[in-house]
Amino acid sequence: MAVYVENSKDSSTVVDRVVDVDTGLLLAVHSASLDREALREKKDQYLRSLSRECTQALFNEIWKLPMERPNERIVAVLPKPLTVLPREKSIPKPKPPTKWELFAKRKGIKKSKRLRMLYDKETGKYKPRWGYKRINDPKDDWLIEVPQNADINEDQFEKRAKERKEKIAKNEYQRLRNIDKNRKGNFEAKVPAPLPSQRPTKEELVLKLSQAKSSTASVGKFTEKLPKEPIPKKTGKKRKFEPVTGDVEAERKGMLYILEAIKKKKPALDITKAVNRQLVEEQSKRVKTKQKQGGKGGKHLTKRKIQRKLKKQQ
Repeated sequence: MAVYVENSKDSSTVVDRVVDVDTGLLLAVHSASLDREALREKKDQYLRSLSRECTQALFNEIWKLPMERPNERIVAVLPKPLTVLPREKSIPKPKPPTKWELFAKRKGIKKSKRLRMLYDKETGKYKPRWGYKRINDPKDDWLIEVPQNADINEDQFEKRAKERKEKIAKNEYQRLRNIDKNRKGNFEAKVPAPLPSQRPTKEELVLKLSQAKSSTASVGKFTEKLPKEPIPKKTGKKRKFEPVTGDVEAERKGMLYILEAIKKKKPALDITKAVNRQLVEEQSKRVKTKQKQGGKGGKHLTKRKIQRKLKKQQ
């Protein structure tokens, strides 16, 4: 509905513009065109006055609605909305019934609330139906009767535990089937997990990881590394060779440079290692001559003298 109020006694409730109000949605829309000159000159003040008048028009219509007083509170009874708003998402479909619900409906089984505590005749106490210290707990049985057709040497406790595990697995399988059925899938046609022999090796995973990182726009330059990430041995980089055909003079210079480098190359000499070895040899000789002559040893060479001797030999 359109609201237009002017020349009111109370200036605080005056609305000088045409405003479309939908009280069912608590919606107020200013449908008239905006004043461009006022919007350019005083933008904030103009928009604030516009929003104030739209809100005031909405509250004026709310106070005209019938009121109720539940729990000593004033509540307005909103009418049905007039504006049709589109939904963001589709209307949710009802959840399809499970296999058990279909069976219960076919057999006429109605769900009834069961008592939590049950009376145990053996102990004379009330015990919970399930959970800790429940009634008829298999763990409380210290003796199990062997059936007639069963093997005498068969462990009945182990058999009962195995049947219980199978029952739990069956219930879980049924639950997954119901979920997959609701999702319109095919639970039994799933692809089985790969065998251990078909699983990729560690080297293949590392190679695939490096390929995935290098497939980015920066060719893996800005890709963050994982903690303790191994470095792949085969990174896919190819060696670069000089072209076979090209500048003959440049090729000749390169070959001459390699030849000169080979000529100038001399075997590396570790002076410290050589000095230590010379000292050991001299000391062993002195000891031997001293033992033979029974007197002082030969001439003693210091470390500096040996280094000078080696430099002269070079």
